[in-house]
Amino acid sequence: MSDPADSDLILVLNAGSSSIKLAVSDGDLTEKLTGIAEGIGGTGQLKLGTVKKSAQDFPDHESALQAVLSGLEANGLPFSRFRAAAHRVVHGGTELTEPARVTPEVIAAIDRCSALAPLHNPHNLAAIKTLARLAPDLPQTATFDTAFHATNPEVAARYAVPAGIEARGIRRYGFHGTSYASLVRHMPSLTGTTLPKRLLAFHLGNGASICAIRDGQSLATTMGYSPLGGLTMGTRTGEIDGNAVLRLAEEDGIAATHHLLNKESGLRGLSGGLSDMRALMEADTAEARFATDHFCYWALRHAGSLIVAMEGLDSVAFTGGIGENAAPIRARIFQGLAWLGAQLNEAANTRGDTRLHADTSAITGWIVPAQEERMIAADALHLLNATPP
Repeated sequence: MSDPADSDLILVLNAGSSSIKLAVSDGDLTEKLTGIAEGIGGTGQLKLGTVKKSAQDFPDHESALQAVLSGLEANGLPFSRFRAAAHRVVHGGTELTEPARVTPEVIAAIDRCSALAPLHNPHNLAAIKTLARLAPDLPQTATFDTAFHATNPEVAARYAVPAGIEARGIRRYGFHGTSYASLVRHMPSLTGTTLPKRLLAFHLGNGASICAIRDGQSLATTMGYSPLGGLTMGTRTGEIDGNAVLRLAEEDGIAATHHLLNKESGLRGLSGGLSDMRALMEADTAEARFATDHFCYWALRHAGSLIVAMEGLDSVAFTGGIGENAAPIRARIFQGLAWLGAQLNEAANTRGDTRLHADTSAITGWIVPAQEERMIAADALHLLNATPP
């Protein structure tokens, strides 16, 4: 029999095209276990905690999820130990703008958003539906990556296209919302200060975006209809003229252009093959240096637009793999705001301290570690406590 003290465990699942990441959190949002089933679609691997990855066949998401659940049970975590499973869902469209308990109606709404995120939502749904078959009595919740940006004003969300086109879902949604929501939630306790009124948050990783957050709400963000827009990224172009895309599609075909813009561009395209910022900073080539310059230049250029949207700037926060670990990139971006009075404490930045700004700086700067899984678990607990089972 399970220990009643452990009955509030939450299983957080993040299903992608070829992997299912997982985390187990307790009622205090303390992470107990992490893992990943990867290589879905062939011979894959399962890793739970510090145990070495074991090779297994994962022909589909159901087989991978079954392996995850079997692995959890082998680690003393059967279904009976969990209060709920909480899913990261990439796209909620205009219907799903806050975390929700999974119901047939929510499943249908997620499915309707699949046209907006064809590389993500179907896999998120596969995990939800599979778990419903394997553990039909286990409550499920969903946290939507686009939801945080639902507070953007319509003038920021609408493209300049006719109403009939907008009605087909062609509008700006923004992404990395779970990361930004987590940052807003945890930043005050981390910094020991109140949440800044006008906060510029940089989520910098292989996928990268910036969000203008005023009074704790998203006001504008760099990603738009898809995660392709905005900043230079690991393998994505970021901003590119629509007519250039049309020409590429005409000359090379839609599939090849899709692959180029999403998988072979960005830092990889500029550097001649390197998409990882650590490798770029270690490489002493003109191409690598230019790729890094491009990344920082466009981060600052987009930052200027978001600062205007907020009508000023009080604080900057860095999160994500690059934001948390690449001190030279943080330095270039923060020092690029010197015209607004930003002054970096270079020693603190090199050490990776939480506080980055000098005492005389007019703008504060912080590192806020990404805690997306914790945010998803918190959303689940809130829903479960607010909604009768």
